[in-house]
Amino acid sequence: MLDYISGQIAELTPTRLVVDNHGMGYSLEISLQTYEALEGKREATVYIQSQLNPRDGTQVDYGFAGKDERELFRLITGVSGMGAASARMILSSLTSAELEEAIISENVNALKSVKGIGLKSAQRMILELKDKIVKGDGVSSEVLFQADSNAAADEASSALQMLGFNKANIQKAIQAILKANPRASVEQIIKSALQML
Repeated sequence: MLDYISGQIAELTPTRLVVDNHGMGYSLEISLQTYEALEGKREATVYIQSQLNPRDGTQVDYGFAGKDERELFRLITGVSGMGAASARMILSSLTSAELEEAIISENVNALKSVKGIGLKSAQRMILELKDKIVKGDGVSSEVLFQADSNAAADEASSALQMLGFNKANIQKAIQAILKANPRASVEQIIKSALQML
């Protein structure tokens, strides 16, 4: 399974992106949020989430300009009754920050403003996702923006998770370490995190 792809933007529409990577074109379904983030760029690194199409069993690849949006997509599709099409519609209508705020503040009307999301769906999303976002099971934008600029943070986070530490605690520790030393190496991050966890 692909985690991300980097390359030249061969085609970009509000719903679709084609990334040219060494002569191969990767077609990805995208949200309006990702479209706006990539518009005007020639090259991009896009994070990928594959989903099975329930109608015909084919695989559909979704692309995201940031890991925070991809994490929210995963959380939304994990809510009972919410599919990939609904998740993309939500992420096209609300930014990641607006969506997190709507869920945390239990703003049903903000969620209902999205086409195709009714009262019950909005309430279910709040019920199932609020704790995950508040407790950090979902990935906060602040941590992700730091991780995007520091590949060492991603590597250290993966290593710490393999050692059995809680994802939310790891992210809090890494955030604190990077605030103190934004250029910390993977080894430095892991050693510091082990002292904190």
